[in-house]
Amino acid sequence: MNPSQPTGREACSQGRPIDEEACSQSRPIEPGPATADGQKATGVFPRPRRTGLLVAAAGVTLVLDVLTKIIVVTALEGHPPVKLLGGALYLVVYRNPGAAFSLATGLTWVLSLIAVAVAVAIIRLAPRLRSAGWAFGLGLVLGGALGNLVDRLLRAPGPLRGHVVDFLSLLAPDGSVWPVFNLADSAIVCGGALLVYLAATGREFDGSRSVRRREAGNE
Repeated sequence: MNPSQPTGREACSQGRPIDEEACSQSRPIEPGPATADGQKATGVFPRPRRTGLLVAAAGVTLVLDVLTKIIVVTALEGHPPVKLLGGALYLVVYRNPGAAFSLATGLTWVLSLIAVAVAVAIIRLAPRLRSAGWAFGLGLVLGGALGNLVDRLLRAPGPLRGHVVDFLSLLAPDGSVWPVFNLADSAIVCGGALLVYLAATGREFDGSRSVRRREAGNE
């Protein structure tokens, strides 16, 4: 057996068994047939990497965010708010020096550095991603962070201090009911919520399931 490959028992403890019934009943997992090099298969197969899904989610989020900001600035800046859905949503251009949903106003350069750190952390984790849910959620967060970072780097008043373009306002045209936001903010919040749900339900970023969570569910 290849020492680098996990045994059936180790696979159970890592939450990656091919035979979940055997793990739940504490039965040993029978080794599979010999491979071409004469080694025995362990019954555990690596999950595919999800780097492509991460990149796709981040790329689509970034492109949509950048395009919508360009459109609303070109078409709406200097004009009255546009009322949609009977007043449930308004389109209005607002330059935000803060974070998502107009928070932390005045800390633009700090938020820029945080966005860079988040992007680097996600990119470093990407090669180990084997969960589609984690890849999609992290892709939304990465795309949203990069979308707002583009504004902070390229828009006035200058690099790392640029104001983010927000344009979606709920129930009121001035953000008095809910802070004005953009697609990047929505992606960050939705992606973050998905990651919290996955972690809370024992789903790991490598595609495995927490043994403790699974055992609790079987009781």
